[in-house]
Amino acid sequence: MQSEPVASRSADPRIGISPSASSSSPTIDAVSLAIIEQLQEDGRRPYAAIGKAVGLSEAAVRQRVQKLLDQGVMQIVAVTDPLTVGLRRQAMVGISVEGDLDPVAEALTAMAECEYVVITAGSFDLMVEIVCEDDDHLLEVINKRIRTLPGVRSTESFVYLKLKKQTYMWGTR
Repeated sequence: MQSEPVASRSADPRIGISPSASSSSPTIDAVSLAIIEQLQEDGRRPYAAIGKAVGLSEAAVRQRVQKLLDQGVMQIVAVTDPLTVGLRRQAMVGISVEGDLDPVAEALTAMAECEYVVITAGSFDLMVEIVCEDDDHLLEVINKRIRTLPGVRSTESFVYLKLKKQTYMWGTR
């Protein structure tokens, strides 16, 4: 499955990753994208099997994977179903902020319950996904910890009733 690079030439063609000229994001070639796709299907897939699928040696795959990890392009993690580990309440919280967003965003990223924090455009300045043990825990996080942060003007909560789809396969389309 050796294919032509889909991005700019790499400084080291054995790695398939180079800094993009227009931004600080690395550029990734088609082989590295294929490696990512293999790991998204099964994060425990052996490097030898990945190498066979993408046309590289086991050592070359190991080197590319390490470079992808080092550059923050991807992570290899175990994803749990929150319900099975006792976290029964999830919510997306829209937050409106007065003044600088960064201190509020940083404070939210430091909270263990905040799994996803993004600065947005539109009705809210920040969107935060919160995973909690129960409704009381969610109320404590929103009322006592988020709404009391300096600069937070208002919050709106969207409580999850049922999770219908959660996938991490978007990285290579």
